[in-house]
Amino acid sequence: MSRRYFGTDGIRGRVGESPITADFMLRLGRAAGAVLAPNDRRSVVIGKDTRISGYMFESALEAGLAAAGANVALLGPMPTPAVAYLTRTLYACAGIVISASHNPYYDNGIKFFSAEGEKLPDEVEAAIEDELEKPFTTADSVAMGKAVRVEDAAGRYIEFCKGTVPFGTLFNGLRIVMDCANGATYKVGPAVLRELGAKVRVIGNTPDGLNINDGYGSTNPEALREEVLREGADLGVAFDGDGDRLIMIDANGDTVDGDDMLYILASARQQAGQLRGGVVGTVMTNLGLELALDELGIPFQRTPVGDRFIHRALVENGWVLGGEASGHVLCLDRTSTGDGIVSALQVLEVVVRSGKTLAELHAPIRKMPQTMINVPIAAAAKSRLGESEVIRKELASVEAKMNGRGRVILRPSGTEPLIRVTLEGEDEAQIDLLAHELAEVVRRELS
Repeated sequence: MSRRYFGTDGIRGRVGESPITADFMLRLGRAAGAVLAPNDRRSVVIGKDTRISGYMFESALEAGLAAAGANVALLGPMPTPAVAYLTRTLYACAGIVISASHNPYYDNGIKFFSAEGEKLPDEVEAAIEDELEKPFTTADSVAMGKAVRVEDAAGRYIEFCKGTVPFGTLFNGLRIVMDCANGATYKVGPAVLRELGAKVRVIGNTPDGLNINDGYGSTNPEALREEVLREGADLGVAFDGDGDRLIMIDANGDTVDGDDMLYILASARQQAGQLRGGVVGTVMTNLGLELALDELGIPFQRTPVGDRFIHRALVENGWVLGGEASGHVLCLDRTSTGDGIVSALQVLEVVVRSGKTLAELHAPIRKMPQTMINVPIAAAAKSRLGESEVIRKELASVEAKMNGRGRVILRPSGTEPLIRVTLEGEDEAQIDLLAHELAEVVRRELS
């Protein structure tokens, strides 16, 4: 379905450049209110991460929603999955998150949740876009919306997170380093693990509006790795700016990504007789995970990149476990969306219950060498990717050289002006060389 504003994960871009402007957010608030809350006096909840532009966009959305006659419940800085949870438990008609996830502070974006705390269906996003094309109107004064601030939002979410592990589960004795990316988890993340008994050393927990994801977080795990090794910790956990991604570091300093976590959770649940069906990954999921799950007799299915596609496949299959290597992990028997804190708790529960280290738990999965290169392009050039005969010929040449012993994925990012060139295969040197050759052709053709 064609989109003017919505991408694979909401609306995102550089602050001050269309559509990430205050006037657009005002119109978006009115359009969203008209579509999501027509004649509904329940509130639309709004949460945000810690980037400085969140203040401006929160006010603009609030005004637009009120103009449409929708009430607003303000949560303040709160992880994206917390907004999904609170949308459900506050019986709101919808949830809005102001965040650009793992992007730098100068980007921002908007994500929506339905009343059930799930991503909006395509047809609802299309309806909001259609409403944006209409003139801005304001409800009569008697019908305008009101705004309140939810004072106990953090406490509600902390209790929910703790409830996703069996009652009585404690992490006493575990020494954990937590990297909050100077983002939305900086308060609730440490509180959850400390209340469950872990000894927590926190980094990336001093947000100033400009330092979100800057040298910290799931996309920059080097700081966490250094701290885990320096502290002699049992493991480390790193979230992204809005708290829906998780990357872990084991005691040896090795990275444990979303593929590794899916293996740990799937194998543990299978042994406990708690695995419902199989596992869903994406076209980017490492072949090593698929092979490891196959050895256990666990079905595996791939989807396009994006947690909305994973969620759809899980629901259609009646399965509950899926995710991406980037750290988006969905445990639908625990919560309705990807949640970094909840994912960490599920892995930590396996560590405690099994008596094994994190390194021992992910050791059985043997990853295929994989090279990914992000090629910056102009946003308008994304649509030319499938039209370039030069790129098609180079892609065919690369695939021929790999001779069926690997995979090539060439796709535009859904959230950034990038083309992602990814090769996976048995020969690390070969795939690295071929990936750079293909990336250079893409760069020449689309720059």
